[in-house]
Amino acid sequence: MDARVRRSLSAWPQRPPGMPRTIKQPGTWLRARPDNWVEGTQPFIKLPGSRHLRTLPDGLWLHFSTDPEDPYADILCVEACSSLSNLLDKRSRFAPSTGSLQVFCPLPWLLAPALPETHLPRWRLITMFQTEPTAAVVLSVRDVRVLYGLRNEHYRGFCETQMPAPHEFFYPMEALMDEEGHQNPAMQALVARTSAAANFMQLPEPIEVPSEQARPAAPSPASTIRRKRRLSAEPPSMRFIDSMYQEKRKA
Repeated sequence: MDARVRRSLSAWPQRPPGMPRTIKQPGTWLRARPDNWVEGTQPFIKLPGSRHLRTLPDGLWLHFSTDPEDPYADILCVEACSSLSNLLDKRSRFAPSTGSLQVFCPLPWLLAPALPETHLPRWRLITMFQTEPTAAVVLSVRDVRVLYGLRNEHYRGFCETQMPAPHEFFYPMEALMDEEGHQNPAMQALVARTSAAANFMQLPEPIEVPSEQARPAAPSPASTIRRKRRLSAEPPSMRFIDSMYQEKRKA
């Protein structure tokens, strides 16, 4: 089962399937796990100060801050649970607490390409980085969402009797093991509900950056912060990688 899950998740794109582009998460999404061409150097989740206890989700996607002065990551985890005891163990790792989770991004992973065919290092896709990193990067986790896959008999029982936490989402295991599962409209709709924007009735329009001629000579600190947090399109290099990914999947 583990091999089928990894093979299926390897087919998911860099941006989680169905994840909308919003002002709540204007940065770059990248798939951190599984990553077949940099085996052994994939990001992982840990507690502050911990060197040994690591959480290695079956699937891990990272959304990176766009502001180098305020670095953080949002994480979307995908876990396949073969038994109820396995589910309980994995749920405990993401239970809300007063301490912050951290995501550890190894330097080889940051320097490696998102796709081998591009030769463009990942760090160049993340607007938070203004220069090439020279060491591993540890980021505080701002937001956590987790997708749990359950066997059919467990999924039905959980749906009937249990209440998920706000950050938890559930799906049948068969939907995950399907190698074309990322194209399933139901899976895409589920991932869309994990978006930070899903908690709001509606989001305001993004703040436009004025041209150099129209920009005030001395903007206020508040307006400067708002401009930094405007909705920005992903870098052309990220869109190029997404297009290459789609072509590769069609071939």
